[in-house]
Amino acid sequence: MIKAAIVNVVATATVNQEIDLYELGKFSEVLYDPEIYNGRVAYFKASSMRGRVSIFTSGKMISVGTKNESEAFRELECTKDFLVRKGFIKPITLECKIQNMVVEVNLGKSVNLEELAKNCKVVYEPEQFPGAILKIHEPHKATILIFASGRAIIAGLKGSDQISFVIQKMLEILKEYVC
Repeated sequence: MIKAAIVNVVATATVNQEIDLYELGKFSEVLYDPEIYNGRVAYFKASSMRGRVSIFTSGKMISVGTKNESEAFRELECTKDFLVRKGFIKPITLECKIQNMVVEVNLGKSVNLEELAKNCKVVYEPEQFPGAILKIHEPHKATILIFASGRAIIAGLKGSDQISFVIQKMLEILKEYVC
C-alpha cells in the first residue's frame, strides 16, 4: 500500500512596501539578527502557526513549514495582518503563490536502484548519494529522490492537485524495479 504525505509547502507573497526589519525585530514573534544574511531577513512565527514566514526589507514574504496550500496562504495573511496592525505597512490584498511542495512517499516495497539506473534515465551515484534522482517533465515538472527502502521524496510541485499525477508517472517507471 502506497502512502504519501505533504511534508513542506513553500509559498510567497509580497506587500510591495519597504519594511524596517530592525524595528520589527523588537516584537517577540519576530526573530531578527543583523548577523543572519547581513540583516536582510526577519522570521515571523505566531503561536498559531505551524511554519514560519521570512520577511525581507523589500516586503517579500516566504512561508515554509506548512502541510498544505491553504495553511501556507493563511500564514502569509497572518504575517501581513501583523505588519498592518503594528503599523509597518498599509493594508493590501496579497497574491500568494505556491513555489514548491515536498511530498514523502512510501511505496511499501524496496526498489532495485542498480537495475533502475541501468535501464532508466536516472542519476544514481551511490558513492555520492544513496538514492536515485528521477526528473519528470510531464504532466508536471518534479524531481524525485528514490531510495532502495522504497521511500521517495518528490519536490518541485506547484499544487496538491499534481501529487497523484506525479506518483502515477513514478509508479509507471518503477513498476519493473519494485521488489
